[in-house]
Amino acid sequence: MKNASQQFNAEQRRQIAVAVAAAERNTSAEIVPCVATASGRYDRAEDVVGLWLGMIGLVAACLLWPPNAGEPGSWDSPEPWVFPAVMVLVAVAGFVIGAVVASRVGWLRRLFTPGRQMRDEVTQRASAVFFDQRIHHTAGATGVLLYVSLYERKAVVLADRAIVDKLGPNALQDVCGALTAHLRHSHPTDALCQAIAAVGEKLAPVLPRAADDVNELPDALVTLDAP
Repeated sequence: MKNASQQFNAEQRRQIAVAVAAAERNTSAEIVPCVATASGRYDRAEDVVGLWLGMIGLVAACLLWPPNAGEPGSWDSPEPWVFPAVMVLVAVAGFVIGAVVASRVGWLRRLFTPGRQMRDEVTQRASAVFFDQRIHHTAGATGVLLYVSLYERKAVVLADRAIVDKLGPNALQDVCGALTAHLRHSHPTDALCQAIAAVGEKLAPVLPRAADDVNELPDALVTLDAP
């Protein structure tokens, strides 16, 4: 899977920035779109894949071991220490190969990662981004984060207290649901542009742009490659 920064060319980034600027022309909210490659490392899934491959390797080695190995009266039998040494090597090799493959094959690592863990990682990373990008520092507490995590295929919409007070949590959940629905069938650029426009339309009547409003946060897309 490509890193988040590689998913968008210059034109697509420009489209998202234009969508943010257009939405913020009618509301004092500060809208920040963010796309992350992944929200967690998921090392345990790699270990699980390695453990399974090591076990499969042990079973295969036992089945393929020469049938006359260790047979009394046969000078063709290996030394007694050979069998356990081979089993240990097979187990270690299987574990290492499985862990390396899982670290490089996203769908395999995802298969061995509980869905709840991925949801928790995405939520925690979105909360961290909300503070790291200073979205919670706007003068009127009017920041909105549209967070998309590509590896987990999940999205989160977070907003500051003024936004939640005006719209309520259900409105943000509706935006998040529409965003994830578009992400299933569209490029993140199109999905984000539609979500940004939806946020702007919802906020314009309840949180209109003031005459002296200042654009406190950049309109540009934020991309995060490392979890």
